Amino acid sequence: MAEPTPRRNEPRLRPAPLLFEPAEAAADPEHFFDLESMDDPRALLARATELTQAFRAAADRAVEFQAIAAAQLADPRRFDRLTTADIAERADWTEDYAKKMVEFGRDLLRGGEGPGHADPV
Repeated sequence: MAEPTPRRNEPRLRPAPLLFEPAEAAADPEHFFDLESMDDPRALLARATELTQAFRAAADRAVEFQAIAAAQLADPRRFDRLTTADIAERADWTEDYAKKMVEFGRDLLRGGEGPGHADPV
């Protein structure tokens, strides 16, 4: 399970950079960030762990941006606001999850990471 997202007053960990692979390497289904070519299991474990942490951090951050966007789209002050059902459809979520994401996004926008803060997942 992914580690919780750091709160605003905690420093973010800087995982290994996700480097873009050349198109020809990405087209090879066996190629994955050059891990398949590593012979040393210690180095393989270290790099695979770095990639795992980087992907988790990227996913956590992307979820935060999804939540912020959902909250902004559901803002009642917007003339073109969307319902949670509309947001759910656009994001391929259930409506209940969309409601949780809107609340999570509102909490992030307020900067509130206090006791009432809850991750949507």
